[in-house]
Amino acid sequence: MLLTVDRLSVFYGPVQALREISFTVAKGEIVSLIGANGAGKSTTLRALSGVVQPFAGSIAHGGMPIAGLPSHRIARLGIAHVPEGRGVFANMSVRENLEMGAYTRSSRKEVKESFERVFRLFPRLAERVEQIAGTLSGGEQQMLAIGRGLVQRPDLLLLDEPSMGLSPRLVGEIFRMIAEINKAGTTILLVEQNASMALSIADRAYVLEAGEIALEGKASDLLENPGVRAAYLGGGPG
Repeated sequence: MLLTVDRLSVFYGPVQALREISFTVAKGEIVSLIGANGAGKSTTLRALSGVVQPFAGSIAHGGMPIAGLPSHRIARLGIAHVPEGRGVFANMSVRENLEMGAYTRSSRKEVKESFERVFRLFPRLAERVEQIAGTLSGGEQQMLAIGRGLVQRPDLLLLDEPSMGLSPRLVGEIFRMIAEINKAGTTILLVEQNASMALSIADRAYVLEAGEIALEGKASDLLENPGVRAAYLGGGPG
């Protein structure tokens, strides 16, 4: 198993954000976490990438315990986190943003190959490589944020709300790219409020409610689950 999370709990001061959640991600999968705002989805990714420290529980990546490690060490182990809100360096160029993603890499040849891969996936970034990131459209900034994560050559890519603020056309484009990234060999843990899109490309999914896992299963089964449909997909069966 590439990622194993066991009874993970996280607090923000006196508030418990995650309550002993357990889940797994196998190599090659797309696994989605869905749920309402405040359910604990983003907190889960922050705990996995070392942005917040767990109160209790364990996280193993490729069998290696990583709970409590600092973010830079977790990144070097092969986990890349694309945060909610994109988090691009607005005053830096597209190229400079991608170079920031390559800080864990020592081989110039591998970095060059990673840049070429990103530009194949997102040709618009190649066209705008010297453009200041803050002047890109929202969709282009999301492409850049994902590209910056891919330059690390992660075996596990954590994506937090990649569709946020995008037009329906761009949402479809971003999700097609996510599926393509996965087909090329990168395992993905996807946090997404657009549950329908997330479940349409995921292999499996977990539903978070108030910091706990309320449901889990094959993404295709959850798409047809009446409770999931009513709560997150805008209606009942049919």
